[in-house]
Amino acid sequence: MASIGEFDPLNSSVPATKIEITVSCSVFISLFINLYVSMLFIFGRTEVIDNTLNPDFVRKFVLDYFFEEKQNLRFDVYNVDSRSSNISKHSFLGQTFCTLGEIIGSSGSRLERVLSGIPGKKCGNIIFTAEELSNCRDIATMQLCANKLDKKDFFGKSDPFLVFYRSNEDGTFTICHKTEVIKNTLNPVWQPFTIPVRALCNGDYDRTVKVDVYDWDRDGSHDFIGEFTTSYRELSRGQSQFNVYEVLNPKKKGRKKKYVNSGTVTLLSFKVESEYTFVDFIRGNPSQPTSLHYMNPYQLNAYAMALKAVGEIIQDYDSDKLFPAYGFGAKLPPDGKISHAFPLNSDCENANCVGIEGVLEAYYDCLRKVQLYGPTNFAPVINQVAQCASEVTDGSQYFVLLIITDGVISDMVQTREAVVTAASLPMSVIIVGVGPAEFDAMEELDGDEVRVSSRGRVAERDIVQFVPFRDYIDRSGNQVLSMARLAKDVLAEIPDQLLSFMKSRGIEPRPALCPSPTPQINVHL
Repeated sequence: MASIGEFDPLNSSVPATKIEITVSCSVFISLFINLYVSMLFIFGRTEVIDNTLNPDFVRKFVLDYFFEEKQNLRFDVYNVDSRSSNISKHSFLGQTFCTLGEIIGSSGSRLERVLSGIPGKKCGNIIFTAEELSNCRDIATMQLCANKLDKKDFFGKSDPFLVFYRSNEDGTFTICHKTEVIKNTLNPVWQPFTIPVRALCNGDYDRTVKVDVYDWDRDGSHDFIGEFTTSYRELSRGQSQFNVYEVLNPKKKGRKKKYVNSGTVTLLSFKVESEYTFVDFIRGNPSQPTSLHYMNPYQLNAYAMALKAVGEIIQDYDSDKLFPAYGFGAKLPPDGKISHAFPLNSDCENANCVGIEGVLEAYYDCLRKVQLYGPTNFAPVINQVAQCASEVTDGSQYFVLLIITDGVISDMVQTREAVVTAASLPMSVIIVGVGPAEFDAMEELDGDEVRVSSRGRVAERDIVQFVPFRDYIDRSGNQVLSMARLAKDVLAEIPDQLLSFMKSRGIEPRPALCPSPTPQINVHL
């Protein structure tokens, strides 16, 4: 099994799920999170909505969700009395308490609570909806215009603006954007605006996007002109005949037989860009020459050299030349789920690759599809091979696991336990460290001097061989010589390790003329 992974020092533990909370309530809200029993701090604040008792806020709160923790939330509602940012300068309207888990666990992830905090007064209700955010980090920029909208103002035309909503799984809609108001026109051209794709559709390109067209009124009782629906996929076509939308008013359509529409809205432009983070720039992109995974068209990278050096020698002892090859430490498409043991060929039913060349091909193909991600966990792949080895302990097969990594191990306790268990099985583990990282902790697994132990158990045999590839790189740049040096050292202990298992189980070699198959070495990369 070729286990190929990359460690991200800024993400050394599995990140929390990102949850977006939408609030519908009154006028002006400050959100507090009680992270500790005795400490409370302001997390965020919605925008201000004027002259309404039933606001639907556009601004969302994005929180890290930890299933195993109780995350207390407090919502305070205020009426804005001045432009001051000081909370004490505004009128308190009520508050409520809940946990993030309560919102997520409610039917449809929608929780309604009664506001309280003012004795003897009904303060109204507050509604929360939550949704897990996708890993899509694209940003969409679009511009729209309208033509021949309905006239709503008695002494003028209309003051139109657009409100965008994304659909939810329960058929409801969540507001995600409002345009500016264009005064006194039936043919407005709105300014281009930018919106995260996950806010518009949460990464689901076919999710319905509803757009309402309103005429702005100073008192907050905006007049409904009409609506239309679209999707991210339709919008991404850009300016075309498919992105001219009829604005329809259902009530008006039901009353008037000759009703056609309340105007049209046209998409003028649409473009998408990727939003990069600091981590993206320091994480080692396989397309960049600084990455250890860099796919240089003229020479092998460190991972490929280590794989080829060891694999080409040991494959001679694997009769079918089929190698299960896995990667670890990556976010997988389409949902960005983190995995520590995924098949390089993307086939969950059959991870086998034909020959070492097949493994290399699967590795290169995989790099184009996954996002490398920490932490560096060895235990899952060791346990996976150990499970295979536990099913064949009669000496007919012996398993060799080759792990290639550029990261410091993150699950040492679990890995020691896995090695101790595997030491009683017909298997060996070869670990090759590539890159400049400090690999001192890896020496603990190589039991040449002191056997690995875990929870009072000592490994029955020494089955781990660790080497840092940098110690074998030829200074003149001769890759063939570097690979030969590496292969010689990492494979030197395999014969003794195989013999130690056979001897411990009293297994004797089959006679040369025996029709039964000779012991086979199964190479897992």
